[in-house]
Amino acid sequence: MERDEPLTPAGRLFLRPEMNQVINCVIGVKNPIDVDAVKSEINNSVMLKHPRFTSLLIRDSNGREHWRRISVNVDHHLIIRHEPLSNDVVEEEAAINDYLADLAVSSPLSEEKPLWEIHLLMAHKSAVFRVHHALGDGISLMSTFLTCCRRVDDPTQLPSIGGVGGSSSPWLRRRWNFWKIVQVFWYSLIFISEFILRSLWLKDRRTAVSGGAGVELWPRKMATAKFRLDDMKMVKRAVPESTINDVLFGVISCGLSRYLNIRSPKDLKEGVQLTGVAMANLRPQPGLQEFSKLLNSSNSKIRLGNQFGMLLLPVNYYDKEGGDVLQFVKRSKSMIDKKKQSLEAPFSYKIGNFVMSSFGPKLASLLNYRIICNTTFTISNIVGPLEEIMVVGNPITYMRVNSTSLPHALTMHMVSYAGRADMQILVAKDIIPDPQVLAKCFEDALTDMKELAISNSKIS
Repeated sequence: MERDEPLTPAGRLFLRPEMNQVINCVIGVKNPIDVDAVKSEINNSVMLKHPRFTSLLIRDSNGREHWRRISVNVDHHLIIRHEPLSNDVVEEEAAINDYLADLAVSSPLSEEKPLWEIHLLMAHKSAVFRVHHALGDGISLMSTFLTCCRRVDDPTQLPSIGGVGGSSSPWLRRRWNFWKIVQVFWYSLIFISEFILRSLWLKDRRTAVSGGAGVELWPRKMATAKFRLDDMKMVKRAVPESTINDVLFGVISCGLSRYLNIRSPKDLKEGVQLTGVAMANLRPQPGLQEFSKLLNSSNSKIRLGNQFGMLLLPVNYYDKEGGDVLQFVKRSKSMIDKKKQSLEAPFSYKIGNFVMSSFGPKLASLLNYRIICNTTFTISNIVGPLEEIMVVGNPITYMRVNSTSLPHALTMHMVSYAGRADMQILVAKDIIPDPQVLAKCFEDALTDMKELAISNSKIS
């Protein structure tokens, strides 16, 4: 008989009422969904060979959570919806986004079964995978899902992901010298001090996109901002030594400035800081081939779970762009470069584990909740497959991710797939009533950056 396994500190944190988090991933497919084929694929997948997906959450007499292995009935995890979400076919994307927005606040996962489920939206040829954050973070869950997929151009091959093969974390591959040690010490001192102050009282100035305590319970709306990776790479080349993340934060800074100019053009001063909360992966990330072998191994000790640190990433409001929108990317690159040289992310992971283990989940969740209440938005960026892929033999047309609501009025999750990148923008609709306008501000920001990059390249 297998013994019950205690939850990790991060898993316990995500089960607290203040931080209860479910990851919602929606995929669209090209052909109608074959329900029987889906059931067969799940039963034979590596997902059901991993204990997290086949364990029931139980609490002992002291209220401490444990995982208990059970036999999974896939039918209990499938929710099949045959009728369309909307009678207006033209607004299919909006209907799916409305469905996801409702799930973000009103549909927790049942603890009477393992904490995952799949909604099959038959009329829309799409599926929503719902997985509790206690089972794993975005990197591990995306890797688990992709082991069930194959490339469209070569059905014998697993998908390939950009940047895999080594450590995806700069904190695991840093090369040390004296000057680096000085920089690490200095930036760590600054950013860790700010991190502690954020958990106590330091907060962003209120703007038209600010949330706060209790906002996680407010109704939501959702919109999708769509980018081309080639456009982001063109902007990346225009700013020396920048990364896609630098471009993304430049787009967010520029887009938020434009949106705030629409909503409250006279209320803000130049340079006002809006702080984002991001999660940084702290684990070495194997390729999917190695990951699949580890999951299939009966004696594998691979840790899915949650292994990430929290970063506070500020962007600034600027009323006047001065004709050079690439300045937003340059400022973002400067900020992120300093963050990479600090130990803020490993520190937040270690201190979170320490507080959880020493003082319990109540205090740990309170500190995390205060950090979110004292900042402005959540942002994540997950690298998806480079090429088109299929699941159950059905080509995937898009992949998008969001999570359940937080005290933030604005959360953004971007996933790249086959040359595109879709960013789901989840908002508290009583604070941000027009997320489509915000999405357009982000899209226009990238377009203007690309055009300036092209113009500069022609001049040079």
